[in-house]
Amino acid sequence: MSLHPIRVMVVDDSAVIRGIWARILDAEPDIRVMASAWNGRTALDVLRRREIDVIILDIEMPEMSGLEALPLLLQERPSVRVIMASSLTRKGAEVTINALALGAADYVTKPSAAERSSMNSVGQDLVRKVRALAGRPEAPPSPTPPSTQEPGPEHRAAPATPQRSTPPPLPRRSHSTPPRALVVASSTGGPNALTTFLSALPAGFPLPILIVQHMPALFTTMLAERLQRATGRPCVEATDGARVDAGVTYVAPGDYHMIVSSKGGSEWLHLNQGPPENFCRPAADQLFRTAAPIYGAALTAVVLTGMGHDGMTGASEIVRHGGLVVAQDQATSVVWGMPGAVVNRGLAHQVLPLDAIAGFIDEQASVRR
Repeated sequence: MSLHPIRVMVVDDSAVIRGIWARILDAEPDIRVMASAWNGRTALDVLRRREIDVIILDIEMPEMSGLEALPLLLQERPSVRVIMASSLTRKGAEVTINALALGAADYVTKPSAAERSSMNSVGQDLVRKVRALAGRPEAPPSPTPPSTQEPGPEHRAAPATPQRSTPPPLPRRSHSTPPRALVVASSTGGPNALTTFLSALPAGFPLPILIVQHMPALFTTMLAERLQRATGRPCVEATDGARVDAGVTYVAPGDYHMIVSSKGGSEWLHLNQGPPENFCRPAADQLFRTAAPIYGAALTAVVLTGMGHDGMTGASEIVRHGGLVVAQDQATSVVWGMPGAVVNRGLAHQVLPLDAIAGFIDEQASVRR
């Protein structure tokens, strides 16, 4: 049985922007813009009358802003997924981080008038996120002629996220080596998952924590500030050449890969703007790969919710060097792409619900204490 197209509502006070988003989305065979609205109040009225899977929600609108409308939309339809449309400004980043805390599933950045040439990449990003949040494959299956026969496996749509009841067995690993560092990867749904996970660690958690969250510049600055407020522990956006200190959390800055080196008995962070990897900069794979040989068995990796497979090849290196890999489970992930890729490749030593990860990590770190 074929799935219905993903039903989208676009909410923006600009008719031009509504038209741009609609043209991008309606060009896809598996997506349909079913409704549009010019402010949050109108969007709420539409949601009461129409079946909608995903909402593209502007932030600044008359009468009722996106931030005001967001909790009301989620209350009206808890199953709907909301993508905030944000500007690349400090104010836009701050409001977007607040929106994610209020329940928005993800965000897209709105190009300025001078950046219309980038609309293709912005559109691709939006389409990928709409599909991921609706639980659909990365790309729709190719059209096939109607048939009265039951379709074979080769004609059935691929699952939206990797699924496996029992992950392949890992090589035996000794847990006698206490961890010295924690590396974390996250994307869609990551800001809230990071807040939940890091807030549950004890105030005196001793390990340095190195985070790659897929976000642009300014957004990662706001994220680091939010995590410091939430955890009460030092949390900074990483800078080039910074020493990795115990008990400090470092967030890779948007548009920069973050890697680790070792010199003089200390570990150091370096930033670069090399080519994107897995369509991402920063990419978790770069962090994981460089940290793996430095920390060896004393490295623990956590792969949280996110679309795509960033972190998978890096996790393979961590396992090869004797480190420990923990993946968030499917039930608590907004999108089980990144952790699912790690699990299905047989790289996860533990697959845990979000609220259980901190306890497990602290238990590992307590060996060191």
